Amino acid sequence: MEGIDATLTLGTDSILRLRWARGISIAEEDARRAMDRVNELCAGARHPMLVDMATTKAVSRGAREVFGLPCAASRIALLGSSQVDKVIANFILGVSTLPCPTRFFTSETDATAWLRQE
Repeated sequence: MEGIDATLTLGTDSILRLRWARGISIAEEDARRAMDRVNELCAGARHPMLVDMATTKAVSRGAREVFGLPCAASRIALLGSSQVDKVIANFILGVSTLPCPTRFFTSETDATAWLRQE
């Protein structure tokens, strides 16, 4: 995506996939651009979203606030691979009011199965 270190796709399975660059520290502006792009890509429809945050270094307070705003995601699966990812995800889940059901997973298969439960 232009302006941030992430990719965003909408698959034929109707699941949005947001993949952050490895080792990124997500700032408020990064989060805002990503969520704007999610809303543009969905064009008024709502879709489940898989967020690959493996090896994310940090998520700023401002970014967490942006992630708490309503967007086109109907539910969000946070995908990580390490204990650090789990700590970051639990911090986001524990201190933020999220606009839709959100869970952390270490398995992409489990995450996509949960997203399809809508």
